Amino acid sequence: MKEENILARIARNASEELIIKEGVYWNLKVLDIRWFTNGRPTKKGVRMNIDEGRILYNALRRIYDGEQKRSETIVEEE
Repeated sequence: MKEENILARIARNASEELIIKEGVYWNLKVLDIRWFTNGRPTKKGVRMNIDEGRILYNALRRIYDGEQKRSETIVEEE
């Protein structure tokens, strides 16, 4: 991934953390959310384009604001 920019780090414990990055992958702006152990990336994570990241953000916001039950499907209108 090129032009990486770390947006957030969330520590789980002394050796594990979740790192959220934005960058460019195959000429697409992407968001990468991945677990790291002892500073090294694990296979546990997800990479999506920026538009999918916005949809994920809106879905999580609705869930945590209590607007939607977790079992409901979220359809993002354009």
